[in-house]
Amino acid sequence: MTADDSDEPTADEIVEVASDAAEGLILSRYKQSEVTDMDVTVRFEDGTLDVDIYLNAPDDPDPGAVAQEAVEAAESAVDELFE
Repeated sequence: MTADDSDEPTADEIVEVASDAAEGLILSRYKQSEVTDMDVTVRFEDGTLDVDIYLNAPDDPDPGAVAQEAVEAAESAVDELFE
């Protein structure tokens, strides 16, 4: 069986889905104009998902909590790819 025959998502698909989920959650909590700076970095290597988020936004809601929720949203979105 070649990689093309597999139903498993590719690393690029995983990264895109995770990134979209994280950014979507952040932008659901803040208006885009309220976000001073945002960086979502997603890597998928050797079966391990790594999501790093930097968020500079107003204190309400708490940016740290929103960033953590965004990481969890990214992980959940990737989990759904494998179901």
